[in-house]
Amino acid sequence: MQSSDLALLGQTVDQVLDGLPPRISSPLWQWETSRPAVLAARDQHDRVCTYAEMAAHVRSASAWLRQQGVGAGDRVLLVNENCVGLLVLILALSEGDAVSVVVNARLSAAELQRIQQHCEPRLCLYFLDSHAAAVHWRSLAGGPCASEAAPGDTRLGVLAPPDPGAPLAHASQPVAQRVCVMIYTTGTTGDPKGVMLTHRNLLYVAALTSVLRGMQPEDRIYCVLPVSHIFGLAAVFLGALHRGASLVLADRFDPELVFRALHEQRISGLLGVPTMFARLLEYARNAGITSASLPGLRYAYAGGAPLDPTIKSQTEALFGIPLLNGYGMTESGPTICQVRFGEWLPHCGVGRPLPGLELRLCDAAGREVAPGEVGELHVRGPGVMRGYYRNPEATAAAIDAEGFLNTGDLARQDPDGQVHIVGRSKELIIHSGFNVYPPEVEAAIARHPEVVFCAVIGRPVEGNEEVLACVQTTAGSTLDEAGLQAFIRDQLAPYKRPARILFMDLPTAPSGKVLKHRLAALVANS
Repeated sequence: MQSSDLALLGQTVDQVLDGLPPRISSPLWQWETSRPAVLAARDQHDRVCTYAEMAAHVRSASAWLRQQGVGAGDRVLLVNENCVGLLVLILALSEGDAVSVVVNARLSAAELQRIQQHCEPRLCLYFLDSHAAAVHWRSLAGGPCASEAAPGDTRLGVLAPPDPGAPLAHASQPVAQRVCVMIYTTGTTGDPKGVMLTHRNLLYVAALTSVLRGMQPEDRIYCVLPVSHIFGLAAVFLGALHRGASLVLADRFDPELVFRALHEQRISGLLGVPTMFARLLEYARNAGITSASLPGLRYAYAGGAPLDPTIKSQTEALFGIPLLNGYGMTESGPTICQVRFGEWLPHCGVGRPLPGLELRLCDAAGREVAPGEVGELHVRGPGVMRGYYRNPEATAAAIDAEGFLNTGDLARQDPDGQVHIVGRSKELIIHSGFNVYPPEVEAAIARHPEVVFCAVIGRPVEGNEEVLACVQTTAGSTLDEAGLQAFIRDQLAPYKRPARILFMDLPTAPSGKVLKHRLAALVANS
């Protein structure tokens, strides 16, 4: 562990791990006693609760879950958007040793049905404060297994499937090693996979990232990242809970509402995906905002997708603070690397690995590459998932016999430990025998002032693979393909330049991440 990490943590990694509470819900009871009147969370539905009030809601919801027959190891599907009630139910399920299967209500009905069929839940709960969840619920209400309830002051549509699966048999395991959350990955093809995460996985990430991020109990953290996404769940919600900070929840991203909250709610921490910061910059340009006077904003973090250098530099100029970067994936709980609070990097590196993690970079044959070379990143440590639910084959393919998780990402590491993500191994484009890394091409395109964000993919052509760029521009932009090609000509070698540039609204997940597999399908015949 680096000396700077020791200064922040004040203890060794083993001491951090030994000092973690048993459940993700455990910190709540500490703050109920020591910070009862402090704001725990507020949302856009005017629900506000202190730590004492949240604790009372969790007790009420826990009792209601027991009345519904939910026991240890049962899965409960939570169809949600960010709200106070979602936090309450996740913590209540933790208290009962049940498993929260958190899914965003903006998924399609077919996607929700596939997840439900796979996870075999005891209950499906639809959070009716969410418009998207209420739409799904209206198609189910009135059925023989459907009812409505309000446990812990949370309005729910309740579906009790007649054939729930057997509970996870984890009673013999230490509490910290029991699965408490399942998150279904977006998946590039076929059905998504259910990532099983334990209390220890999530608490390790919440504890270390919150401290290394500089989070303080006095902080107010803006949470527009979906809590159904691992970044929003572990790094934001559970990180804030671990530190006793306050959350200001938003169920949808709206740049105007973000700026309003930054001013009115005294926000000190802002975390999001790069596309979120790109849209904030676009809003600021259209509104004539050249700098935001926000004395309370202490830190801003990006993660969940590659950070573009232009977005980084312009965000830093707008807010007057560094835009710090991080990297991880659902299967690692999520954080693997993170730029520490107080550091500033002149590039878009993702920082050093979290203390307690082992990294190795491997070639296609599984051999470790030479220092400074690009290799596929493998990681082992306390954040790595238990496995994929009901999918031992996929688990074995992802985690080797030594416990190393293959991230599928290409990376290199500097002598000082800083890690740079080059791209996804599956998204590497091989054009005329040359390797083309999409983030490099995306960075060149994004330097154009009329580009909001972009995504670069490969498309098979006879005997080769061509580079295709999909670009979303600012409102009213007249930028065309010829103009953009001319702009990037001097920035990229000929083999890296896109064969085609298409202008469109890019498809994104609820987390804001660009869905490149959907993009590939959209442009297949363009």
